[in-house]
Amino acid sequence: MTLSAVTPAEIAAPLAALLPARRGARWTVGPAPYGIRNNVPTSRLTNGRRALIVAEEAGRIEVFADRPGAFAVTPDVVVDATDPAPALTLAARVLRSVLPALDADEIRETARAKGWDQVLSDRATELLEVGFSLIDHGAHAVPAEGVNGPGLMWTADSGGTWGLWVYGLNRNLVLTYDGPVRGLYGFLPVVVTPYAGHAEDHAGSAFTRNLTDRLPQLRPVDDGEVQFGARREPSGWIALPTADEPTDRADDDRRVVAEISGIGVDLLLTTVAYLV
Repeated sequence: MTLSAVTPAEIAAPLAALLPARRGARWTVGPAPYGIRNNVPTSRLTNGRRALIVAEEAGRIEVFADRPGAFAVTPDVVVDATDPAPALTLAARVLRSVLPALDADEIRETARAKGWDQVLSDRATELLEVGFSLIDHGAHAVPAEGVNGPGLMWTADSGGTWGLWVYGLNRNLVLTYDGPVRGLYGFLPVVVTPYAGHAEDHAGSAFTRNLTDRLPQLRPVDDGEVQFGARREPSGWIALPTADEPTDRADDDRRVVAEISGIGVDLLLTTVAYLV
């Protein structure tokens, strides 16, 4: 099959437009190097070393992570073609899971070829990219030093303090928050997949029920803590700052502490407005 025989996917350009530029470089749409499915419109999206294959089969749209030396077989994201906003749904899922996985691949490759010091340097550069975006949105982001590496700290309009840290042996990025719980209401719904389970109506406490009523993404762990997230997607917890805090009171100004891990730079760049 020649390249000219692969019909471009119509959804490719709208999807590329929803993914953030990295270091000033936008995602570009080009011809697919091969047909994933026979006689199916297919395109390739690229941004630096990262690439995605998008295929439109009857009734569904598939996105594959295009890894060097590997033939994409199983889609990483599948969306029904009847979705009212398929490009938005695809972008949300790609940002939550596919791009962080490609970044993780690059981190492992860099570690093998150049060592973990280079990985740390690359992550620090990504922190700067997020920091400049925060400044563009009006935040006063300042460099900070965490337990395992560099970070950023800033105070949001809610009065809460955010931190973004390079953390752990794999140099993951972790968000922390300390402030009124209402400061999380805008950010969490756009980065966390809704929980598919069915919690009991009276599970937890007044504190946790207030959160789970507002955000179906959350599930109570005990009277003072909720968790959220899914495998290979952002995950974390929200808790009262100390174990002796009363849990029978629910209001949007309650001080909480929270942590969110598994979050990629691309997702951060598209959600900065919810962090300031």
